[in-house]
Amino acid sequence: MMQTRTIYVTLALVGATLSTAAAPALAAPSAAPAATAPSCPTGWGSTAKSATSGTAPATPVRDIRTGRHDCYDRMVVDLPGAGGSGSAGAVGYTVRYVDRLYQDGSGTHIPVTGGAVLEVRMTAPSYDPETGEATYPARAGQPLPGVDTAGYRTFRDTRFAASFEGDTQIGLGVRARLPFRVLQLQDRLVVDVAHSWTSTR
Repeated sequence: MMQTRTIYVTLALVGATLSTAAAPALAAPSAAPAATAPSCPTGWGSTAKSATSGTAPATPVRDIRTGRHDCYDRMVVDLPGAGGSGSAGAVGYTVRYVDRLYQDGSGTHIPVTGGAVLEVRMTAPSYDPETGEATYPARAGQPLPGVDTAGYRTFRDTRFAASFEGDTQIGLGVRARLPFRVLQLQDRLVVDVAHSWTSTR
């Protein structure tokens, strides 16, 4: 009888030890899910994009700036007083890839660095239509004032081409012929150029 009791006690101790050893494995935290790349918009395409101007008087260009985003590089043209798309104060534009950038009026070739060149034209002068005084201090053939594209994934260069007969013309050098979109918002015109053709950055 004593031998039987000893066997039961031994089995009980062994079982308790096994349960204790197994517990930490069950309580271990699950591994964190792998980080996924952000989903980027697709479907912009690389064909020319344009819109007609509204009926309100032309709004002069006041500034041009750029910024970096997860999926694209952005250029913003500040046009205080201009309306959004479809409004009377909307600014007309044409944005397209060109083999070379030629200055309006003179036809002079303006070199732009990059694998591809986007020509941005808008129906907005860079001067006051009444006085002729410059509202945006850019010089033909020179980089846009205050814009530095170093460190951008897509942008490579910017060049002011001309402000001729009420239109402003800009050259935007990019890494390659990539998808782009144009947004006409209140007080500004936006050009976004994607980092790639795929849906992730």
